[in-house]
Amino acid sequence: MKKLLFQNLVLVALSIFFLFLSCGKVSNVRILKLAHVLPTDHPVHKGMGFMAKKVVEKSGGKMRVDIYPGGQLGAERDLIELLQIGSLAMTKVSSAPLEGFVPDIKIFGVPYIFRDENHRWKVMQGEIGKRLLLASQKYYLRGLCYYDAGYRSFYTKEKPITSPDDLKGMKIRVMKSITSVQMVDALGGSPTPIPWGELYTALQQGVVDGAENNAPSLHTSRHYEVCKYYSLDEHTSYPDILLMSTVVWQSLSPQEQQWLQEAVDESVEEQKILWKEAVEKALKVFQEAGGKINYPDKEPFREKVKSMYERYKGTTIYDLIQEISAIQ
Repeated sequence: MKKLLFQNLVLVALSIFFLFLSCGKVSNVRILKLAHVLPTDHPVHKGMGFMAKKVVEKSGGKMRVDIYPGGQLGAERDLIELLQIGSLAMTKVSSAPLEGFVPDIKIFGVPYIFRDENHRWKVMQGEIGKRLLLASQKYYLRGLCYYDAGYRSFYTKEKPITSPDDLKGMKIRVMKSITSVQMVDALGGSPTPIPWGELYTALQQGVVDGAENNAPSLHTSRHYEVCKYYSLDEHTSYPDILLMSTVVWQSLSPQEQQWLQEAVDESVEEQKILWKEAVEKALKVFQEAGGKINYPDKEPFREKVKSMYERYKGTTIYDLIQEISAIQ
């Protein structure tokens, strides 16, 4: 009994210690620590910076968010785990790594699930999107919002992708995501998961023939120095998600929660503008570097991936596909 009591006391002490690290108070100012892996010139980082500014304004200086960019506190997976134990207040992750925690997040990896921009935001800012944000709470993670990460398209070294047939025999780098692998496979390519940090060298050395991502990522990674063709087929749209530790969220007062959520919601609209500007800049830089942009007919791509939809029959993903398709 004494041993069990001691262990419980240690756990309580550790919880308080971690909570202090992630969410401390200095001179009656509530400080939340937010860490992520993006560079400071990324539009999502700038959106979070806008959010931090709004938190100070709304709280009258009683609350602030300190941001640690560029992987200073660890990789995406590390940061998620720090949130779960309450030793970090907030982080930003792509929705793809969350598939391991919340299976229904796979819906964002289903190609051509959204008809257009209006449809995409109706889903993410509507009941379905809110439901998915909170689905991670049983894993001690609370989704606060979606940030725009645009659409992912193919960029390649030797030839443009004008139809699915062009992908035959091509090794395409994908994220470590089941849906990403299935998509490239359905289109006829050879999906090759490679860590993002190793991709530039992999492209240079011919380990892969191309990759798929949004325009700002093509720009900031400098992959355009190796890949000269960007084919805007816009197959998927994985949003970025601002996550918070439920341990830290529950430690906030209702007023502090309100200040934070209002600041987050306002930052989403600002970040949409920042994202659009970043896309325009990225495409301009790509073309100035000699890159060629093409706009393939999306219909053949849509037809090729329909087999993926059938694989989900009898699952909640298939139910979500039907639910999203019904939104006008």
